[in-house]
Amino acid sequence: MNERTRMGRQARREERYFYLFISPWLIGFLVFSLGPFVASLFFSFNIYDVITPPRWSGLVNYKGLFADRLFWQSLRVTTVYSMGSVALGIAASLAIALLLNRNIHGVAWFRTMFYLPSVISGVAVSLLWMWIFNPDFGILNYLLWGVFRIRGPAWIYSEQWVIPSLILMSLWGIGGGIVIYLASLQGIPTELYEAAEIDGAGAWRKLANITLPMMTPVLFFQLIMGILGSFQVFTQAYVMTDGGPHYASLFYVLYLYRNAFKYFKMGYASALAWILFLILLGLTVVVLRSATLWVYYEK
Repeated sequence: MNERTRMGRQARREERYFYLFISPWLIGFLVFSLGPFVASLFFSFNIYDVITPPRWSGLVNYKGLFADRLFWQSLRVTTVYSMGSVALGIAASLAIALLLNRNIHGVAWFRTMFYLPSVISGVAVSLLWMWIFNPDFGILNYLLWGVFRIRGPAWIYSEQWVIPSLILMSLWGIGGGIVIYLASLQGIPTELYEAAEIDGAGAWRKLANITLPMMTPVLFFQLIMGILGSFQVFTQAYVMTDGGPHYASLFYVLYLYRNAFKYFKMGYASALAWILFLILLGLTVVVLRSATLWVYYEK
């Protein structure tokens, strides 16, 4: 047996072991990800109520979306929430990361405290904030009246305040973003700040000309992930408001869930899912194309 044959057999053996070791993930991906992905595409062109076999209907489900008032309402609600929560989340997590990026006593404790809320279950957080937002005995209105003598609104029970309330609530989960920003801040070369100080640059000048440009790749990543996450909000609306009052918090995924598991219109829900996929794909492409204008990569 020559050397080439022996190496070939060893390579094939390693290849078999490779597929054996990744087979649990591969099977899970085919069964729980790719399979439902393809099935939803098929169902979106069918009238399917789970009980009876699917009936081919072509583009009927997609055409029905454009005449559906609740579809447009859910899309508007989700878009407003996405714009507010993503912008506020990026700004708040970056500001807190800048404050925590200091070598002071107890900073590790503060970092832990800011991160811990982001690992708590979504249902538990929703129940907690329902109490906070309660207009009669909630802690938020209690503090507003007790400290500032301001009579608080009805929060999630008001059509005007329900989305601002949920945007405010989204700050609860910014701990993950804070950790990412901290890692980015600590990766900026200190030589840049030292050179800026020699040139007489102050704190704001260093922030604008060094910190933010060096962090644009991380900001870019957080922007894309924030958009993707905000368009898939479900738990808060389902637990706290159930889409109310008067559809003021009818998020897109909640409306999709209702069609699929409450009205058993699986074909229509699949069409909703694919429209959401195309919307997120389009937004991601737009953000990716814009990256050349504002994202700086160190060479």
